[in-house]
Amino acid sequence: MENYNKEIKLHIHIPTFNDLWFRQLLLSDKETMSYNDRWGGTIDWPEEAWKDWYDWWILNHENKRYYRYITTEDNVFIGEIAYHYSKDYKGYMANVIIYAKYRKQGYGLKALEILCEEAKKNGIPFLYDDIAIDNPGISIFLKLGFKEVDRNSEIILLKKDL
Repeated sequence: MENYNKEIKLHIHIPTFNDLWFRQLLLSDKETMSYNDRWGGTIDWPEEAWKDWYDWWILNHENKRYYRYITTEDNVFIGEIAYHYSKDYKGYMANVIIYAKYRKQGYGLKALEILCEEAKKNGIPFLYDDIAIDNPGISIFLKLGFKEVDRNSEIILLKKDL
């Protein structure tokens, strides 16, 4: 379980197009993406894909997608938070990725808390996340009040009413 310090101050940063190098770093870092090993691990995200992604997630999100970086008080990028509407679940799916070198410092829990607050402010009634059954990050979600609503041999589906 991550240490949790209520005094941790994290901030939301809307990434500029030129900030997308950090997302590329997150997705390409083997240790950061280890939670995704079951589905292929790291993700190739070449610069040619950035413009369409940026238009979809940041500029033309249609209130169905939300994406932000999480920064320290010193404006150091430490991770990302996001949610998007899923037709499969008929609800919004949460996403939190903390850069591996900043894990186990309480940032993941605080980032998820911020994501839940932002989703609630934006009128989202609940968040889901489907997490690999062996992902230790499940404990962070449970600590913040997510409840297990389904499971199979690969994933646990968690939900939190906001």
